[in-house]
Amino acid sequence: MSVLFRNAEAIVTSASAPVQRGADLLTDGNRIAAIGPDLEAPDGVEVIDATGWVIYPGLVNTHHHFFQCFVRNRVELDWTRLSLIEWLDTIYPIFAKLDEECFHHASLVAMAELIKHGCTTAFDHQYAFPKNAGTRLVDRQFEAAEILGMRFHAGRGANTLPKSEGSTIPDALLETTDGFLADCERLIGAYHDPSPFAMRQVAVAPCQPVNCWEETFTRSIELARDKGVRLHTHVGEGESPVIEARHGKRTVAYLEEMGFAGTDTWYAHCWELTPDEIRALAASDTGVSHCPEPVYLVGAEVTDIPAMAAAGVRISLGADGAASNDNSNLMHCIHSGYMLQCLAARTREYPVPFPADFLRYATEGGAEMLGRPELGRLEPGMAADLFAVDTRAMDYVGTRHDPVSLPAKVGFGAPVELTMIDGRIVWAKGEFPGLDELQMAARAEAAMHHALSR
Repeated sequence: MSVLFRNAEAIVTSASAPVQRGADLLTDGNRIAAIGPDLEAPDGVEVIDATGWVIYPGLVNTHHHFFQCFVRNRVELDWTRLSLIEWLDTIYPIFAKLDEECFHHASLVAMAELIKHGCTTAFDHQYAFPKNAGTRLVDRQFEAAEILGMRFHAGRGANTLPKSEGSTIPDALLETTDGFLADCERLIGAYHDPSPFAMRQVAVAPCQPVNCWEETFTRSIELARDKGVRLHTHVGEGESPVIEARHGKRTVAYLEEMGFAGTDTWYAHCWELTPDEIRALAASDTGVSHCPEPVYLVGAEVTDIPAMAAAGVRISLGADGAASNDNSNLMHCIHSGYMLQCLAARTREYPVPFPADFLRYATEGGAEMLGRPELGRLEPGMAADLFAVDTRAMDYVGTRHDPVSLPAKVGFGAPVELTMIDGRIVWAKGEFPGLDELQMAARAEAAMHHALSR
């Protein structure tokens, strides 16, 4: 299938390239074929009038927990009323109630919201495997991604350290290192596609150092590098003093010394890093998925993105899960991430990155983090992953002169006009083509109530 977007108001080919005004964009199958004025429409092409539209590269989400969609907007889990330990003791028993259907439907819910707001590639860090839910939870996530047409990277996580040894994990959610790695190997064999334009990939992603045996991390390194897949975990979200008490070093040094670092590795959060730790990440080329929305709720301090950018740390954006962000909207994270850094600017050594940089973190930055050079930009030969916003509405009067800064400075408060993934239109005119959104939502609600009522 080929699509010609005719007469766009602007085409933002990347956050750092000149904007193309009044241009057309032609796709051929799952790739961009051409961008420019007055393109010829090949036989059989679908022509879409893009008058007034700004077309952007699809967003790339590099950290999420889809299953947490079933615990959002709950007063009893409000971070402002609970300490971290009280919150963990409250929420993990809820996670333990979830069954296989919950994980499937929660994935549909999260991916649907992401797609509505321009996200075309999503990484999910699935670390909760309740004993009553079985072992095929990630399989059901891939099934959900196929239904919606999402380009999906699955992070197979795990928690292996018992509560009796200092973790926060109840026995109902505990796994063994052997069991975790065996399932990682199974998933890699069944789903991981290393080829360009792949729709399915897998990463080895033990949940976090405070809740896993050291062996879980060292053996994850061995497996991931043997299979040629990426590594991911949580770092720098308040756990460094605990790791230092256990191992005599903070989290970044602990992981780097064992080799859980490098170009194939990225960490989520990192809000408590010291200047030396930031320099260490830059030196090892370890990336950071910045999740701005959780900083509002649980961050002791604002992640020092300016210092990371100045040091040369690779940066991307993540929505994170509903335990600390009650939406699945990466577009909103572009705006909130920029505004959060502006709030903290007076206390920082380095200036806030430009608004365009936050769009770059959510596109090229995310693509680079996941090892996907064919994503994150719009140019011939790249993946046909994009979204479009109709800027003729009152919301955008006075803003259209700079569409690159628009997502960060103004933001998009409503679903986008259209989302295309792998050359296929998966969201347009307020609908998922060929799917009944109300029916999907009703089934998800039923699955949630069935599990949580037990």
